[in-house]
Amino acid sequence: MKALVLDFDGVISDSAREAFVVARRTWLALCPGSSLGEADPSRLYAGFLALMPLGNRAEDYGAALAALERGVRIPDQARYDSFRAGQDEEWLREFHRRFYAERARFAAEDPWGWRRLLAPYPRFLAVLRRRAGEVSYAIATSKDGDSLRILLQHYGVDDLFPARSLHDKETGVSKTAHLEQVQSELGLEFAELTFVDDKVNHLDAVAGLGVRCALAAWGYNGPREHALARERGHLVCTLDDVEERLFGRRDP
Repeated sequence: MKALVLDFDGVISDSAREAFVVARRTWLALCPGSSLGEADPSRLYAGFLALMPLGNRAEDYGAALAALERGVRIPDQARYDSFRAGQDEEWLREFHRRFYAERARFAAEDPWGWRRLLAPYPRFLAVLRRRAGEVSYAIATSKDGDSLRILLQHYGVDDLFPARSLHDKETGVSKTAHLEQVQSELGLEFAELTFVDDKVNHLDAVAGLGVRCALAAWGYNGPREHALARERGHLVCTLDDVEERLFGRRDP
């Protein structure tokens, strides 16, 4: 490994609750009469969290909330993909646009409250700090660039990621586009890159490039995704073993 490429949400940042809050605000702005306005937030969040591993971008939060409102049972990726394909693409694009507008408003009007919903994974950040300089670091995320830069600084790790290594939602729709750009910029072989994400579908998308793929088991996934990742030949890393599995054992 010569470069470690990291997803942000669910790998560096524990951002599920913020995504839920912003997605629900977005949904209610677009569907003001929705029953989700009266739904129990804890139960709704649990359902939202179970669907997070199956989506890719902000518009998928809209699809997830649509499934929850309609009571559609979605047990796996195939069922999610089928449901997502049946949604109106124009409405999903509007949800995507409105989601980032709602997030920007939240962050501007209540920066402390916004950041409070976005805790880091400190044990993983400690690994990155200890291993800094051994390999190049890069981020491949569907998050917007402004939020990404604010949070890296807030977590105290912005020095680990030079501006050129930050690849946000503008880089492309799929993580394949992100990894191709990282590979091109660093001049490395794909086999020299390791990509860590908390979603199996993202790992599957880039595995064909020849990248080593690892599932962050501390992110938004569970036994269903862990078993699937192992079946597909991806590493499955916990916070207890991620340092050794990614970098190898280091002498004291």
